[in-house]
Amino acid sequence: MAPLIYSLCALLSFGVALLLWRHHGQTRSRLLFWSALCFSGLTVNNLLLVLDKVLWTDGDLSLLRQLTALASLSLLLFGLVYEDE
Repeated sequence: MAPLIYSLCALLSFGVALLLWRHHGQTRSRLLFWSALCFSGLTVNNLLLVLDKVLWTDGDLSLLRQLTALASLSLLLFGLVYEDE
């Protein structure tokens, strides 16, 4: 059951990132840009989770997963704080 949930989370974050990128292409909103970058990074984070817990159980990718989550959320925080519209 866990592999299904991990895969669905990765698929959902990819879908959100895709929708954000598409809407950013239409409106050129800076906040959408930072949000799309964040969700793209969270998609990578979820894919690493699937790799770590389902496909490659011998290794430990937890540090890499945490770094991608930190980078993704830092991008969104930067966009929220420094973008002024």
